[in-house]
Amino acid sequence: MSELSDQMTFTERVKNMIYVVYFDFWFQVWDMKKWDQFYSKVLGRPTTLFQTMAKAEIWLIRNYWDFQFPHPVLPNVEFVGGLHCKPAKPLPKEIEEFVQSSGENGVVVFSLGSMVSNMSEERANVIATALAQIPQKVLWRFDGNKPDTLGLNTQLYKWIPQNDLLGHPKTRAFITHGGANGVYEAIYHGIPMVGVPLFADQPDNIAHMKAKGAAVSLDFNTMSSTDLLNALKTVINDPLYKENAMKLSRIHHDQPVKPLDRAVFWIEFVMRHKGAKHLRVAAHDLTWFQYHSLDVIGLLLACVATVIFIITKCLFCVWKFVRTGKKGKRD
Repeated sequence: MSELSDQMTFTERVKNMIYVVYFDFWFQVWDMKKWDQFYSKVLGRPTTLFQTMAKAEIWLIRNYWDFQFPHPVLPNVEFVGGLHCKPAKPLPKEIEEFVQSSGENGVVVFSLGSMVSNMSEERANVIATALAQIPQKVLWRFDGNKPDTLGLNTQLYKWIPQNDLLGHPKTRAFITHGGANGVYEAIYHGIPMVGVPLFADQPDNIAHMKAKGAAVSLDFNTMSSTDLLNALKTVINDPLYKENAMKLSRIHHDQPVKPLDRAVFWIEFVMRHKGAKHLRVAAHDLTWFQYHSLDVIGLLLACVATVIFIITKCLFCVWKFVRTGKKGKRD
């Protein structure tokens, strides 16, 4: 959640370490008891979140290397990012006619997800002002009062067939809040993004896309009409963004097994073999001090300290013996 890439400066590495320590501490102190109580209540017996997680036979992570930065994973972890993505279907007649009316300029798809239903009038007008200044037609998923500055090129919809629109050949850009579903649909169809993250994992998702050159990021609360307009012009007119988005799309499609099929296989694998213990690492059974080898480090430090003590003691005895011998000769 630090919104950093895998190429960090020293300052960014310090920031990243602070994030890790902070969130681990916060989770342990504030959230852990709540989750333990929740899992104990649901399962009907005393347990903890970590105990429940440690019993997982296989982890299906909604992620893939077209999105994620390279890092080591355990053998019982499988990436299934984009398992919900599929080829675009024909658009409803009304929407198709609006899309076709865009001509060579194409369209921009805009959605901030289902969680945003009460955007302020001021923010809506800022966005509408920017959208009115681009030559593309805009399909905006918006469930609120019509902004006063809404342009003739923009249509409001309470719902849009997002995946089908992103897969349409006339789509030029996608304005998104950075939810995992929308980001992966954009990757699947090779559409560059203007990210306007709001909360949770969204800022980090957009940071990943920005680092891969397929998105521009904006702050929803502080962006101006000019900021949004410039961001749209950048991802639409700079061919590098489209090229990077298409590169991610090719990587996503070039898999030996489709994500959904891979997820189904591993679920059935666990069912067939009544688990996957052979893929589970023993680290789950270690205590925190064993996991970090603190007991081993403690023993080795004790041994080193003992050796240093013995050597120091021997040297002191030799020094004392030599000093005593010299004193005896002088006498």
